[in-house]
Formats: sequence, C-alpha cells, structure tokens
Amino acid sequence: RLPEVAREQLNELLRDPAVTQKDAVAGINRILEELKHPESLSKSAVNRYAMRMEAVGKRMRESREVADALIGKLGSQPQGKIGNLVNEILRSVSFELSLNLTNGELDEENAPAIAKTLKDLALTTMRLEKAANLNVEREKEIRAQVLEEAAEKVDKLTKKGGLTAATVQSIRKEILGIA
Repeated sequence: RLPEVAREQLNELLRDPAVTQKDAVAGINRILEELKHPESLSKSAVNRYAMRMEAVGKRMRESREVADALIGKLGSQPQGKIGNLVNEILRSVSFELSLNLTNGELDEENAPAIAKTLKDLALTTMRLEKAANLNVEREKEIRAQVLEEAAEKVDKLTKKGGLTAATVQSIRKEILGIA
C-alpha cells in the first residue's frame, strides 16, 4: 500500500503523457525514500496499476457516453427520468462493487471507503434530483406569472381598442389556455 501522497503523485504522473512509467517509478521511489517507507515500487506494479486505472477510465468514459445518449433521448421529458437513470447507474455500480468484493478484487481495507463514496453519491443524487424538481416547479410558476401578466396587458389594450368582450375572451383563452 502506497501512502496517500505517493498515490496522488503516481496518479498525476501517469496522467501526464510526457512522463514514462520508468520515470514515474523513479519519482515515486524517491518520495517513498523521503517518507522512509519500507517498500519501493516496481515497474511491473506501476504497469499493472496503470492498466487497471486505464480500464476503469475506459469504463467510466463508456458509462458517461451511455448516460449522455440516454439523457439525450430523454430530451425534454420530466427531470424524474434523469433521476431514475442515475439511480439505476448507482444500483449497477453497487452491485458490481459487491461482486468484486466477493471475488476478492476489493479488500476489506478499501471497501469502507468505496461504500462511503457510494453513500455520498446517493445523497448527492437525491439532492440534485430535489433541486432539479424545484427548478422545474419554479420555471412553471414563472411561466404562469408571465402569461397572466401578458393576459392582463391584452385586457387593457383590447378595452382601449374597443374590442368586444367575446374577442377579449378569445384572446385570453389563446394566451392562457383557459376560457
């Protein structure tokens, strides 16, 4: 297990296309030496880690593309559909993580952190969904208010213009969608 500072530095080095894995190993081993860490990092360990991170990154990009495509299909449909999609994604991730835990791909040491992350994601999703629904409701209220104001202006203008009550009512009906 790498100390957090070394792991963060390793991730940063691996993201930089100008840095080779050999350079990353040397840099991390210098950090480990400074920290008086009892172990050093091998090139094969860095390679395995880089491959795992690339696989995770690929799956995340694919998931993002699928989510973007699904959200694009939802278009102007209610916000709840997007929330349901996110909930389904969280459910899938949770299931996959539990399978990985039982297959020994995750250990008991990092499982609590992953569980906390999932919990935080679920709470964030819930809050985002609530905020999105509030925004939709507020938008409806604003539209209704604007339509009402427009109808009142039409009333004033039509009365000044000498239109009949039936014409005024017809115009109001068109604007507000009511009789």
